[in-house]
Amino acid sequence: MPEAQGRVTLWGIEVFLAVAEEGAISTAAKRLAVSPSAISQQLTGLETALGAVLLDRSARPMGLTPAGAMFRRHAQTIVNTEAEARADLAMADLSGLTTLRLGMIEDFDAEVTPGLLSALAQELKGCRFLLETGASHRLLDQLDSRSLDIVVAADLGSESSEGNWREVHPVLAEPFLAVTPKGKNHGDLPLIQYTARHLMGRQIAGHLARQNIRLTHRFELDSYRAILAMVAAGQGWTILTPLALHHATRFREGVDVAPLPFEPLERTLALSARAGVLRDIPAQVAGRLRSLIQTQIVDPAQADWPWLGQTLRVL
Repeated sequence: MPEAQGRVTLWGIEVFLAVAEEGAISTAAKRLAVSPSAISQQLTGLETALGAVLLDRSARPMGLTPAGAMFRRHAQTIVNTEAEARADLAMADLSGLTTLRLGMIEDFDAEVTPGLLSALAQELKGCRFLLETGASHRLLDQLDSRSLDIVVAADLGSESSEGNWREVHPVLAEPFLAVTPKGKNHGDLPLIQYTARHLMGRQIAGHLARQNIRLTHRFELDSYRAILAMVAAGQGWTILTPLALHHATRFREGVDVAPLPFEPLERTLALSARAGVLRDIPAQVAGRLRSLIQTQIVDPAQADWPWLGQTLRVL
């Protein structure tokens, strides 16, 4: 009986593709976070199993033999099919969900949240959706208490509790901006503050305190629309984010927007879920959310204010 050939493994194929793309075993080893000897072992095993030499090891960078070039096409198809299979299995998990309790900060109310719910409803035909909106710290408290399954909120930073009880998928980084009445300078006006009862207000106040900046203010409000209405009316200037401006578009014609006149500040928004409970579902929802944020928030803002550049970006 002839000796049986070795088996072709998915890992061996992935190693072969990495070496083919990098042109060197050492570089492929760094990319895959394994040792060069492990890479060489997988390549030898793959060539033995196929009965063909796939790589010209004498060339620098390492090249493909005719057999290697032929196999590379098949190898890429195999890897792509495996990725599609993983996606299908993940979608099967998602389609089996019967109730999804979602918490969203109000910043996304206008377009992103409805768009996300509509997209999920198309895929989760038998799922019932429960939506809660509110301040970031309250939503995360509800996630911790298991009242919500998934939460999209601002990163609490130093206010977050210790422990690895939740998985976090960052979705957006955005800068804080100076918003002034049309044609006026912030130095001639009092500051209209976003309330320090909420995380964003505390971030702004803390940033000013760290730089020893004390600004005159008479108003502290918790509504983007109210703040921007007062700014547009010439009552003062404020510090808000592009998302806040998007949330109250009716007042944008009456204001000017510019970078902060002192050290920059940004915040991060992220999707959080209890670690390990919903398997791949949080990552899938975060992917859909990033796409909506890019088209509905980032692209329009960068068109209006090109100077934002990558300070406003999907993560």
